[in-house]
Amino acid sequence: MKKEIILASNSPRRIDLLKHMGVDFKVVSPNVEEEGNGEKRSPVEVVKKNAIMKVQKVAEDYRNAIIIGADTVVVIDGEIIGKPTNEKDARRILRKLRGRYHFVFSGVAVMETPEDKVLVSVVRSKVKMRDYSEEEIERYIATGEPMDKAGAYGIQGKGALLVRKNRR
Repeated sequence: MKKEIILASNSPRRIDLLKHMGVDFKVVSPNVEEEGNGEKRSPVEVVKKNAIMKVQKVAEDYRNAIIIGADTVVVIDGEIIGKPTNEKDARRILRKLRGRYHFVFSGVAVMETPEDKVLVSVVRSKVKMRDYSEEEIERYIATGEPMDKAGAYGIQGKGALLVRKNRR
């Protein structure tokens, strides 16, 4: 019996990525409480744990599948920054990142059921933000894009205009 491929995420970016790869898959929201915001522990461990929690949660209902889960956090000054809680928080985060380097950690977990084998990988990128204005912050927040993004910006979207350079 062929295994179903399931993306344990509602992320439009991750959905688009799999679509562009020509993968036939189903989207299932994992409904887990992510860890990370304000944590002082290893960002590698945070994104690994969150990605694994997502695939394990979805695996409870799909016993013949390949399940893909992912998580991303931003780290600056040793602080792990996840998604903003509201517009005020997004403003605070974008001000903190302005004109500075920070790191983005992305973890991906892939589980095959019913064997429950899990493979996990983490990538770290170094990103430098432009010295953008308060007006640019307000315009960007008004798009709504920062609200579901770690670090309050998405480099794949309008947030790319806030970035000066990106490297691994």
